[in-house]
Amino acid sequence: MRKHSCRKVASLRRTMAELGEADEAELQRLVAAEQQKAQFTAQVHHFMELCWDKCVEKPGNRLDSRTENCLSSCVDRFIDTTLAITSRFAQIVQKGGQ
Repeated sequence: MRKHSCRKVASLRRTMAELGEADEAELQRLVAAEQQKAQFTAQVHHFMELCWDKCVEKPGNRLDSRTENCLSSCVDRFIDTTLAITSRFAQIVQKGGQ
């Protein structure tokens, strides 16, 4: 059993060593994309907590109109800010690629 496991590890190491530069670059790109997704998800959750704490005084079966308006405004500000930041990053990346 142990020899079989050692062969698998050796095979995996050979496979990893055979990865070309293009494969490594693709792997790095995929890892970076997953990290960005995780970071964005964490930001969304944090933002939701902020909006909840700011707008919801007493949770109940329904949201009153004041709470609904507050949450809507809070989310709108988040979306506007996210779009502005994304646009700015796109401009920076575009300038850096030229």
